Amino acid sequence: MSAKIEPLLTVSDLDLTPDDGNRYELFEGELFVSCAPGLSHQRVLTNFIMVIGAYLDKNPIGEILLTPGVDFDEYNGVIPDAVFISNQQISNVGTGERINEAPEIVIEIVSPGKENAQRDRVMKRQVYGRHGVKEYWIVDPETQSLEIYRFEKRTLKLAATLKDEDEVISPALPGFSCKAGKFFGK
Repeated sequence: MSAKIEPLLTVSDLDLTPDDGNRYELFEGELFVSCAPGLSHQRVLTNFIMVIGAYLDKNPIGEILLTPGVDFDEYNGVIPDAVFISNQQISNVGTGERINEAPEIVIEIVSPGKENAQRDRVMKRQVYGRHGVKEYWIVDPETQSLEIYRFEKRTLKLAATLKDEDEVISPALPGFSCKAGKFFGK
């Protein structure tokens, strides 16, 4: 659900939203409200955290964070499902409770519904690309696929669509490799 409001809202307006379990995000000054994610969404997210977390335990090159607030600018404040921030970035991401720099990797798990898929694949990808996110992973529990977009010429371009036995690798996670199906409990 979106609410077109004039004048445009800012990230400081997000501080006024209720603490009711919903996600309140701002894209180009427009407010979007999402319900709490469902169980399949959460199971897939848990798998991502466990797999990448195990890699980071052995290779402490950064942090993976669940549902952090990320403020790209005055009119774009989002809550991705997960982000990876390298050790080099940690000192630059901000001192408050929200990240104020583009994470190396943003992970979004598509919730059911055409509007959610459209927002993840188009609107969020455009905003993340414009603000310099190096990799954007769109995870689709329904198709059990992982789309990896990489930053190229000020935009995020599709680098791979992975399923089942396909190997997931990332320049942001040197030496990381796993089968895409592992994220879906296979």
